[in-house]
Parts: sequence; structure tokens; C-alpha cells
Amino acid sequence: MKPAPFTYHDPAAIADVLALLAEHEESRLLAGGQSLMPMMNFRFVQPAHLIDLNRVEELGFIRADADTLAFGAMTRQRQIQRDTNVQQACPIMIEALSHVGHRQTRARGTIGGSISHFDPSAELCNMAALHDAQLVLARKGSQRTLGFDQFARGYLTTAIEPDEMLQEIHLHRWAKPQGFAFEEFAMRRGDFAICAVSCLVTLTGSGAIDAVAIAVSGVSPTPQRLRSFEAAARGQTPGHSLYREAALQAATIEAMSDAYTTADYRSHLARVLTYRAVEKAVARFKSQDMI
Repeated sequence: MKPAPFTYHDPAAIADVLALLAEHEESRLLAGGQSLMPMMNFRFVQPAHLIDLNRVEELGFIRADADTLAFGAMTRQRQIQRDTNVQQACPIMIEALSHVGHRQTRARGTIGGSISHFDPSAELCNMAALHDAQLVLARKGSQRTLGFDQFARGYLTTAIEPDEMLQEIHLHRWAKPQGFAFEEFAMRRGDFAICAVSCLVTLTGSGAIDAVAIAVSGVSPTPQRLRSFEAAARGQTPGHSLYREAALQAATIEAMSDAYTTADYRSHLARVLTYRAVEKAVARFKSQDMI
């Protein structure tokens, strides 16, 4: 099929994008287009105005400081994979991105496009949840910043208003050394994840849990952090009992069913992959190359 008729806009500056959003109510922003274009071709979405962000160079950047990794919304996924600051400060993001589609889609896809689309299986949405992302939203004349929990509203639904755009993504940067792991199950390599689990962990000098973060995606309409486990795990000695505790908590997430699989199977995957992710993250922290 072909998309419904629309008016195409090709701005080159953020100010021009925001002016267009303020002027035209039925607008959609085009970033990498990996999700939007198929939806338009099938007429699941029929915007009256399509605003192309690909010439807005100020939206394509990566900045690193002591506490934060910041990304412009139009930063390509392949650019993130190749960035030395991300490789050193946030290796789990490199691992997660290896599961996103294929090299061709990562060369075109953007971090802002993925997070704005907010597919429950999206690896970059998982990374935003794991790193307590701060999302900078802009409209003509103002900006606001939302934490991930405020930003996430539901299936393919965020707090972005019709006259707003996602301008920047700020991820909380973990201190090194850090143990990390990203576990995903999909029907085929590059397919949407049925379930994915990410884990970051640091240990004290005595080997106890100092801090841990776990994000589970693909199971429910939005990525879920295992915050009660994260709080209870501090000071505990890692091992089978602790990994099992995390796995059992992941299995309590209210899972959804769809045409591909059942809620029970998603819950099973959440349990298995969480155990593996926490175990691998701890092992990586303990390994010589993490010290």
C-alpha cells in the first residue's frame, strides 16, 4: 500500500520544527523512519503533515560528562555503537544495540525515534528505563524535562504532546567498574524481542551488592524496573538465592498476550532471562577485565 496524502516539510533547525508543530495540528515527525514509514504505508497512521528531521544537524550529538551521557534525538544508532565515550562509559548499550534489527536499520534508526515510538520490545526504551533517563521535550517557546516513569504512559504511548518533540535523552552514567548484561529472546535474530532483560551491578570490596538495576521489557506495555528487588539486594551476597529472588520478582510483572505468544510464556522468559542477566553481570564485575 501507499501512504495517504500528506504535506511534506523539510526544516533545517529546531526552531523551524517547533514552529511547524505549533502551526499544524495533525503532524508527525520523521526521524529514521524505520517504524513510521511502514505504519504510514499500511495507513495505520495518516498525518496531514510530515516533518522531516534529517536535516536538523543540531539534533545529532553525543555528550559525556561525569554523571550523564546525553544524546540528541537524531543521533543514529550506528553512531552510538561506534562512539568511544559510549563504549567506555556504557558498554551495556553497545550490547543492547547489537540486537536492534540489522546493520542497515541501525545505520538509519535514531535513539529519539525509537524512544518516541515506544515499542514495548525496543532495546533503547529498555536502556532508558535502566539508566533512569531524563527526557527533554521541547515546544515553541518552552522546554520541560521528564523522568522515564513520567514519560512512559503505555503501549506505543508517551507523554509527548502533539506540539512537542523529544529533543534530548540524558542517561544516568554508572561509575566504573560495573558489571553488565543484556539478555534477549526473539524468534529470529533482529526480530522484535518477546522479552529482554538488562542488568547493571556494582559490588563492595567484600563482594556484597553495592548497587543493582534491572529493566525488563517486552513483557508488559512499558519497560519495568525491579525496584523492590534492587533496594532489598543491597548488602546481600550474590549467588543462586539472590538471582532466583530477582527472577521470581520479574515473573510477577503482569504480562501481555498477543498474536505471537502468551502471557504465561512471557512471564517464563522474564524469569529465566532475569536470572541469567544478574548472574552474568555479577560474573563480569568479578572478572579481571572489569577491575
